[in-house]
Amino acid sequence: MAEQDPQHRRRVVVLFSLPFQGHLNPMLKLASLLAARGLGVTVLHTDFNAPDPARHPVGLAFAPIHETLPGEATSPDSHILTKLLVLNAACDAPFRNTLASLLRDHHRDDDGGDVACAVVDGQCFAAMRAAGELGVPVLALRTDSAASFRNMLAIPRLRDAGYIPIKGKQLGTDMSLRHLQMFVPAEEKLDLPVPGHDPLRVRDLIRVDGCDDDEHCSFVTSVADTIRSAVSGIVINTFDAVEASELAKLQNELSLPAFAVGPLHLLKFQTPPVEQSLHEPDRGCLPWLDGHAPRSVLYVSLGSLACVDRVVFDEMAWGLAGSGVPFLWVVRPGLVITGAGDDDEAPPPLPEGFEEETRGRGRVVKWAPQREVLAHAAIGAFWTHCGWNSTLESVCEGVPMLVQPCFADQMVTARYVTHEWGVGMEVGEVIERGRVAEAVVKVMVGEDGALMRERARHLKMEASAATSSAMDGLVRYILSL
Repeated sequence: MAEQDPQHRRRVVVLFSLPFQGHLNPMLKLASLLAARGLGVTVLHTDFNAPDPARHPVGLAFAPIHETLPGEATSPDSHILTKLLVLNAACDAPFRNTLASLLRDHHRDDDGGDVACAVVDGQCFAAMRAAGELGVPVLALRTDSAASFRNMLAIPRLRDAGYIPIKGKQLGTDMSLRHLQMFVPAEEKLDLPVPGHDPLRVRDLIRVDGCDDDEHCSFVTSVADTIRSAVSGIVINTFDAVEASELAKLQNELSLPAFAVGPLHLLKFQTPPVEQSLHEPDRGCLPWLDGHAPRSVLYVSLGSLACVDRVVFDEMAWGLAGSGVPFLWVVRPGLVITGAGDDDEAPPPLPEGFEEETRGRGRVVKWAPQREVLAHAAIGAFWTHCGWNSTLESVCEGVPMLVQPCFADQMVTARYVTHEWGVGMEVGEVIERGRVAEAVVKVMVGEDGALMRERARHLKMEASAATSSAMDGLVRYILSL
């Protein structure tokens, strides 16, 4: 760890994250690590899902931007792209005003130190632009993988090349055969390989089902253009052992330094940051796990944002019941899409008869202390949506995965888990109880599951060997700005 000297204390880093659990936690961990290395740290944040300063290290300063969010930003029935677009629009002026005020305060206060840079969530293109226009160097924190980020940057090019269908496009009579290939029905192209993005197929490309393709491409273009025009470097919560090749390609494509500072949750903290959780974890599941044999329990969680419809939820439930495998299942509020304005604070009801069928071998909780669950000896596999934080936590505990990606970068990550790193298998393209039960048994007690577990064990060793050298390099870079 770098020594804390007076010169370091005079440089201040401002951080700003999307107000979602999977984005806030990596940003707050990064904030704590930068503070521990002697930098002044100020966390700007939304009022929505605001972090509690009392739960974080004393060295961090917190400042709200006081945004006004329309309902689409917080509604569980809004898809993720709508949330991202609305949040960018709503936070633009409040972030800009708060940062400008902070800059004036530091300029007036000789002892306050100067603002070295802003570290902004890599999806917040409006905030990145605002910081750049105010003359503050910007680092983008990507909370997805390097592979997913590369795929996102390539979406406009892949769309132009016909790998992403353009819905509703009117075909003119003067279009060439080459251009007509762009409009081949998506189903006929799903298993085509994506050039330059092995092992991805068309079906693995980043997408948000139910959203307008033009809107999706416009958002991605806004992020990509801002990264290329306003950003001085990329910070990614990943490590070389899993993504060295993707990181090298990313740096080459962007001509920007990329700092692989992860796995952030494994790095040493002077005062460990408290996990930001939107739900109170049920810690009673830990003693329940104590009563089970090693590697005998399947942990099931689709994270804090992913949603499924009622039919899929019921098939998941009856697949678990039919597998005969002990399970711990996180069923949180908002997990099932209803569109009916149901009580967002209540988890969806389980299928009738499910609890009786699984009594004695299954436990359903509203939320779980995930890192402790994955580290528990009783856990044999993790049924996951492949959010990047969840994937990293599973890799770092040597737990194989059963993958059910729901949207966006989860598609890319799921393909890498199954076909690049070999530490997981798919639940199935169609969630059907018989196939679910078969997949659960295969990953928990089958020969394939044993091979995945061995590969996962090796990745765990690689993750544990990751050092803080990238973080030290990041600090040096910040001090040079």
